[in-house]
Amino acid sequence: MKKALLVTLVVMAFGMFAMAQLGPPTSDVLGAHLNYGRGCAGCHAPHSGARGNGIATLDQTAGDVALWGQDVYPLFGKTIITGGTGKTSGNGYTEVLPTSMLAGTPDVLDLLTCLSCHDGNYAQGAMMKNHIYESVPSTYASNNIPTLLGNDGNPKGDYLNDHPVGLNATVGCGGQYNWDCTISSNGTILMTGTNSAQFVKNYGFFVSTAAYNNLPTVMCTTCHNQHLMNVVNIGPKTQSGLPQGNYMTMFFIRAPYNPASGTSGSNQTAQFCRQCHGGEANESNGGGTIPTTF
Repeated sequence: MKKALLVTLVVMAFGMFAMAQLGPPTSDVLGAHLNYGRGCAGCHAPHSGARGNGIATLDQTAGDVALWGQDVYPLFGKTIITGGTGKTSGNGYTEVLPTSMLAGTPDVLDLLTCLSCHDGNYAQGAMMKNHIYESVPSTYASNNIPTLLGNDGNPKGDYLNDHPVGLNATVGCGGQYNWDCTISSNGTILMTGTNSAQFVKNYGFFVSTAAYNNLPTVMCTTCHNQHLMNVVNIGPKTQSGLPQGNYMTMFFIRAPYNPASGTSGSNQTAQFCRQCHGGEANESNGGGTIPTTF
């Protein structure tokens, strides 16, 4: 009897996971970054960089890195302060943006390029409407989520209501608010502690921090995969205990993230944030056996 009950529970558990998984996506995975039909060339101009997209930029290296086809020149050397109270100043994380696309720091490709479209303050961003592309759940307070960091309805230049990013926004290990992880000599986060390893089994570790001065820093691409808007694949090499397959995501989040799941008890979107904010995770508060629910 007990064996039969165990088998039933296992079948039900995998059935719940199967409900969360997707088959092939029903719309193009590039989503909003199809750029109203222009596709990849909207960001990666095959010839002449930003000038190839009709932008009269003053950047003499336009297109030299990643064939970047948007105007980054207005952002060079500018200072932005993100994320409220932080480590490097009394109010926010200060980031001085690179002065060249050839700077060689991770904030060139993982922050500067994103801001060339998603800033709206220094860089106006071609074709941007400052309106979320996807249909959001009815449980959201607004269907008009802004997409510009520096021009979102507040006075231009306010980045304090945006998640910390930049070379000074680092992920830590140990202490009250972090995971019991370790940081390797090359700036990689190792989720090998008792609680952090259990979290990887219960959800996974999908974020992609950028190493700088041997520390893991947070950039736009830490949380967002700019090439996949609606799906994330969990394969055999993925750091996750979830069953392999294609999972729904939104907003280019690089992990299972579906606030439209329709399940009031779902914790999957909270799990995404807990990848870095370990102090708020179940595993750090005596709940190591609480799974990711969908």
